[in-house]
Amino acid sequence: MAPYEEKSGVSPSAVAEPEVKTKPFVSVKNVLFATDFSATSDAALPYAAAICRRFGSTLHLFHALSEASLLMMTGGVDYVSMGTIYDDAEDEAKQRVEQICVPLEDIPHRSYVRHGQVWNTLAAILAENDIDLIVLGTHGRTGLGKLLLGSVAEDILRHAACPVLTVGPKVSGHAKLLAVSQHGHDIAPPELELRQIVCATNFGKNSNAVAESAIALAEEFHSSFTLLHVIEDYTQLGRKPGPMEEGLRSLQELIPRDSTLQYPPGLLLEFGPAPERILKVASEREADIIVLGARSSAEVGTSHFPWSSAHYVIAQAHCPVLTIRE
Repeated sequence: MAPYEEKSGVSPSAVAEPEVKTKPFVSVKNVLFATDFSATSDAALPYAAAICRRFGSTLHLFHALSEASLLMMTGGVDYVSMGTIYDDAEDEAKQRVEQICVPLEDIPHRSYVRHGQVWNTLAAILAENDIDLIVLGTHGRTGLGKLLLGSVAEDILRHAACPVLTVGPKVSGHAKLLAVSQHGHDIAPPELELRQIVCATNFGKNSNAVAESAIALAEEFHSSFTLLHVIEDYTQLGRKPGPMEEGLRSLQELIPRDSTLQYPPGLLLEFGPAPERILKVASEREADIIVLGARSSAEVGTSHFPWSSAHYVIAQAHCPVLTIRE
């Protein structure tokens, strides 16, 4: 079924000269980059660096050493040997973190190598440093009908209260930032550009806050902005009042009256499976970022995007995905 779109506000010609922005983007003072030293983590580093340079943020680099991972690497050892193995692994991890920091010398940064389960060790760092944003990469592999984002991404996405920017394996085109050298060469991270932002909403309980954050991001970067809702069950389109009218009205209500968007926001209804429709719209509009509302690990219900849907979007998207806690 064809999508339905409505442009909100005045015509583009009437906003050729953007209004003076009266409110800044939400402060991003502290950015945490979680790494397991894999290629997928490396792909997310330029985004963390570019965000820090844009907002003058401090970059916090985090790596967790777990006993389970060390045992898998060594094939199992006694407790006496485990202490030596851990010390060696910690020294190696610290050296690798230092190598990552070499081309980031102009960015204020701190590093952490912790021993234990990812979320248990990370939660304290998030709280102690008032982290505003987490950036991570994920392989997004699929298997047996279930998306496997990896334990690090899974734990963080399910538990973190702050927004999380996830860079999946299919990020490409102009949305892909080139990797920062990790071999001592002083290569500046590229500048972050967000020309097209797509925000998908399922009208969850805090969808207003999610939409406002996405709009603030569009205001900061002078981006084109699309607010999307997917109607998965469209068997009742003929009833009155119709889902289309209700959907467009609800989308319009999510646009703050005092927004200073450079271009009129696009209000778009799509019909079909939500993850597929979100990816379709993002691809067609060459989005630089997709914004989704996310539930916490303790929340259930149909008013939030299911984790399976969010994971599918992250794994398949050609641009990074920003999840904001609802």
